[in-house]
Amino acid sequence: MANCITRHIPNTLTCLNLFSGCIATVMAFEANYSLALLFIVISAAFDFFDGLAARALGAHSVIGKDLDSLADDISFGVAPSAVVFSLLSEMWAGESGIMAYLPYLAFLIAVFSGLRLAKFNNDTRQTTSFIGLPVPANALFWASLVVGLHDYLVSSVHPLLVLVLVCLSSWLLVSEIPMFSLKFKNLSWKDNKVSFIFLLVCIPLLVILHIPGIAAAIVWYILISLLTGKRK
Repeated sequence: MANCITRHIPNTLTCLNLFSGCIATVMAFEANYSLALLFIVISAAFDFFDGLAARALGAHSVIGKDLDSLADDISFGVAPSAVVFSLLSEMWAGESGIMAYLPYLAFLIAVFSGLRLAKFNNDTRQTTSFIGLPVPANALFWASLVVGLHDYLVSSVHPLLVLVLVCLSSWLLVSEIPMFSLKFKNLSWKDNKVSFIFLLVCIPLLVILHIPGIAAAIVWYILISLLTGKRK
């Protein structure tokens, strides 16, 4: 009986990830960006703990792997797409013709997140590190950017610039750029130098910039991955 219960724990956590991602998507369509960010963060927590639980309980399964990818594409693909769609709809309010349809290009994030997840599931090079930007990082970048800089984006930034950024982040998801993992096997400086440097810089970014500091931390993650080129 105990084994029967424990083997369902990881999938239950994955379903909670999916549930939170659905709520984040609804909040995004309602332009409630703060709650959208909150539920994306909650989804990221469930995404972290479902893998941890699967490893700790030895409860890996094919269904769990597929379910995890499906949940991640909603929570970290569709939800941030909805955030950007709502933002662009605000920025292009009152437009007609083809301009009125350009906000739908925000859903390229969901499309490329799906491609990223399929690639990850079948790429044996990504067992201890990543090739391309992880989808949770991309989702946190967009949600925190919109929450933290909403008024500035709407009043002072051309929406085409946001679309360029959408294309760039979509490309980063499926790029061949090696990006390190924050999974620590031990606490030695030698084995985790890149991760420690990353975290040490993130602290002042978050303290000084607050919510936009999350987006800045994701940019820093990309930059340090490019600078080091190490798959850790």
